Amino acid sequence: MKLAIIPGDGIGPEVMNEAIKVLNTLSNLDSSFSLQFEELPWSSDYYMKSGKMMPADALDQLKQFDAILFGAIGDKRVPDDITIWDLIMPIRKEFQQYVNVRPVKQLKGVKAPLLTKAPIDFVVFRENAEGEYSNMGGRMYHGTSQEMAVQTTVMTKEGIRRLAEYSFKYAREHGRKKVTSATKSNVITHTMKLWDEVVSEVSQDHAGIALESIYIDALAAYFINRPEAFEVVIASNLFGDILTDLGAGLVGGLGLSPSANLNPEGRFPSMFEPIHGSAPDISGKGIANPIAQIWSAALMLEHNGRPDLGEIILQSIEKVLVDAEFLTPDMGGKSQTAVLGDAIIRAIHEQA
Repeated sequence: MKLAIIPGDGIGPEVMNEAIKVLNTLSNLDSSFSLQFEELPWSSDYYMKSGKMMPADALDQLKQFDAILFGAIGDKRVPDDITIWDLIMPIRKEFQQYVNVRPVKQLKGVKAPLLTKAPIDFVVFRENAEGEYSNMGGRMYHGTSQEMAVQTTVMTKEGIRRLAEYSFKYAREHGRKKVTSATKSNVITHTMKLWDEVVSEVSQDHAGIALESIYIDALAAYFINRPEAFEVVIASNLFGDILTDLGAGLVGGLGLSPSANLNPEGRFPSMFEPIHGSAPDISGKGIANPIAQIWSAALMLEHNGRPDLGEIILQSIEKVLVDAEFLTPDMGGKSQTAVLGDAIIRAIHEQA
């Protein structure tokens, strides 16, 4: 597997280093699994030197890889809209990574802040290529009392359909019996009504999997009141973004939450990243939690034909969490990032 590494800003390089150590460990233990890494320095530092977040031929460079492992982005020296729209968004959109996968899973050894009837274990599928994050619109009359701004949500029948198809297929393949759709069609009467109609149409082709449609405000409350009731959740770009941060809070925090940006057809490489940001407040202190980055690498292996290795990583993470000896401060421990990473590697060796 040829892998592009983009560590990014802040704690990105710190947690990425642990993920690379884990992948190298697996490569050394399994002769059938080989990796080639190439680190790409695209970041806010790169922007400060060049005036760009990545070079003009960046996407052509990335097309040569099987997958992209991304760290984090964000730096007070560069406006957030530049770091996002000049780096992450072009990759997601131009590579048609229209499925964003975010597990909301209570790992063994993690005490969730809520007392639930059963462990929390569901997956949110977020539309990742259009929707509210379409960057279409503009502003007029700057600096006057008449200043106005327009931002257009773009939803297409094809965009909704392909996400819904992927979500229902996942539900069937993983023994899930229900898909929950986040909507707001009682007020957003054009785009969300189209969303409801297309998701419902797709559900008709998947007998045996129930579809429930819940308004986003109520759904956020249900995430708190009964998170164990969900199995697969499908949501628009904005709704999915918000719901998954809430979901991360339910199962231990952003430091434990991975994600995958998938181009299911394989025409372009998919990208895997933790959902946390660059955490400038702890950058350089060596105390960032690397689990979300390492778990994102596990999702990458699963998507690229090695679910067995991905499962080894997840089981090793859970063993370290259960032992609770080498946890980082965000989980109540005192260990450094590298110490937690090394503990996961030892657990991998024990399994092997």
